[in-house]
Amino acid sequence: MAMTMTQKILAAHAGLKEVKAGQLIEAKLDMVLGNDITAPVAINEFEKIGTNSVFDRERIALVMDHFTPNKDIKAAEQVKRVREFAREYDIVNFFDVGQMGVEHALLPEKGLVGPGDCVIGADSHTCTYGALGAFSTGVGSTDMAAGMATGKAWFKVPSAIKVVLTGIPREFVGGKDVILHLIGLIGVDGALYRSLEFCGEGIKHLSMDDRFAIANMAIEAGAKNGIFPVDEVTMEYVNGRFMRQPVIFEADPDAEYDSVVEINLDTLRPTVAFPHLPENTKTVDECENVKIDQVVIGSCTNGRYEDLKIAAEIMKGKKVAKGVRCIIIPATQEVYLRALKEGLIETFIESGAAVSTPTCGPCLGGHMGILASGESAVATTNRNFVGRMGHVNSKVYLAGPAVAAASALTGFITDPEKV
Repeated sequence: MAMTMTQKILAAHAGLKEVKAGQLIEAKLDMVLGNDITAPVAINEFEKIGTNSVFDRERIALVMDHFTPNKDIKAAEQVKRVREFAREYDIVNFFDVGQMGVEHALLPEKGLVGPGDCVIGADSHTCTYGALGAFSTGVGSTDMAAGMATGKAWFKVPSAIKVVLTGIPREFVGGKDVILHLIGLIGVDGALYRSLEFCGEGIKHLSMDDRFAIANMAIEAGAKNGIFPVDEVTMEYVNGRFMRQPVIFEADPDAEYDSVVEINLDTLRPTVAFPHLPENTKTVDECENVKIDQVVIGSCTNGRYEDLKIAAEIMKGKKVAKGVRCIIIPATQEVYLRALKEGLIETFIESGAAVSTPTCGPCLGGHMGILASGESAVATTNRNFVGRMGHVNSKVYLAGPAVAAASALTGFITDPEKV
């Protein structure tokens, strides 16, 4: 029976020769992830199980990133709960202030996830690791608890949508523009419980950072996961980094797909998602006189080094517009340090931007940039639901780092080619 890439990974981890869409399976896990919001709930459920051990102290990652450094007493108590659990069970991959980063940037960077893996995380954007050729998906805290105890999880095998990428993206067009364009085409439920399987000659022109951004937002189309084939770009990234032996799976040529979507990268323009859904997309050319109060460049979607470099190149020697707050959040300490060494942080500060320690922060309306009633922001984050970044009467426009940086300089959503 022909299988997609996702189906092959799930079959291997379930110990089966083949699986088919809709089949219920139990699969072994290579990594179980939680953060400072979801892990405390999972820990409570873990204790109800009655076990006195985790399945593997090296295959659990606990990343304190959403409200860290702690913004208030409740956040501090949440993290304290996780710290105590990590200490009790000697969890190797526990990341707190000074070592932490935004989880979905940190785990690939640390080599904790890689090709052929089966990963669950109590965070919906765990699908990020599909950029490395892994099956990774978000789960609830109860499933995380079971995963920590047993090293297994059950899945309904997803069917798939094939996304064929052709052409070469022009300047200022990146992974964020690709995924926003796709969501604009198929809608926020267009891939509901399906696997978005990317292929085509255009992939070789996408960097790992582009692919991370695309896979990250598969969930915004309702997908169970997004996944890329493993190629030279992937292997260059994981070599010397990934802690286990990569296992490469490829879709069968005659694998079945529910539908096929073709995207010509040649024709894409920088894309913006208007409030209050990621499917409300327009090209930057169609964004006229949209005034903003704040710009956020960061998050698990676009807080990596390449993103900061693009923004710095646009902002260098220029000033953030009067009345605009520009917040730069490197996704990890490694990204922050590299940006510091190469002068990017200096560029941001001289332009009038604020630079934060790694944190999810404003992305989920946590801290470090909450919007008041009537305010609008351009953000490189991944969701723009009502009240996502603060007051229910605020607005969030999603964009890539180039549009975000250009907009910070003008105070309006702006084509980066025009600054």
